[in-house]
Amino acid sequence: MRIALAQIVTGEDPEENLRLVETWTAEAAAAGAELVVFPEATQRAFGYPLRPIAEEVTGPWAQQVQRIGLRYGITVVVGMFTPGESPAGQERPRVKNTLLVTGPSVFASYDKLHLYDAFGFQESRTVEPGQQEVRFRAGGLSFGLATCYDIRFPQLFRSHATHGTHATILPASWAPGPGKAAQWKTLAVARALDSTQYVIACGQGLPAAAGVEAPEGAPTGVGHSLIVSPTGEVLASAGEAPELLVAEIDAETVEQARQVLPVLANAREDLGL
Repeated sequence: MRIALAQIVTGEDPEENLRLVETWTAEAAAAGAELVVFPEATQRAFGYPLRPIAEEVTGPWAQQVQRIGLRYGITVVVGMFTPGESPAGQERPRVKNTLLVTGPSVFASYDKLHLYDAFGFQESRTVEPGQQEVRFRAGGLSFGLATCYDIRFPQLFRSHATHGTHATILPASWAPGPGKAAQWKTLAVARALDSTQYVIACGQGLPAAAGVEAPEGAPTGVGHSLIVSPTGEVLASAGEAPELLVAEIDAETVEQARQVLPVLANAREDLGL
């Protein structure tokens, strides 16, 4: 199966971001991809109010993404925001950080499980955490979903793999900072090796590399998206600027990796390890 990864830089306007989705989906389809992955916060970049643009995965913005997928005959994975609820003692409702998966024969959504309360940022103030893992099938392969900070939790990737996934798709808006780009790349390779599956890690590009002004202090992305094989080989990687990556993935490669590196079979489940 040929997949594409669209490292873009989004801004405040959901409609303008939707035009980016269509442009890059068309490019992915022209490259022969059956599935294209966009970053976290594609609907609106972090640093801007999220509640005013949050909508259900059946809402107008999401419907336009679905029409784009149908128009080009390709499955689209895109980061958006859906309505959440107010936590106890707080009047302002939060949103959910959601991945929408939609296309000719696929529809699924995933709410980010692990919220980015780290490096001085507190996502949980404005975002409600998800409550369940999500997997879907497309093109004869099984995929798991994860978002950004989820990459630091190997158990999620392992759970996907033990339920038969061939790849985990990981959209992100990875916050900049000392050593952060190196951590991102190291973690993506580690998660592929942990679970012997492909990791499709699509981050927002660096705003400055795309000529985009970004709100100060927001986790707006560093680029360096990559597609990693089940044995840790980087099949494609990007720099800081917007870029389309394309790679072939297949079930046989995953099966072979699990034969020579049977970490899933060798795990000490009797000890919870």
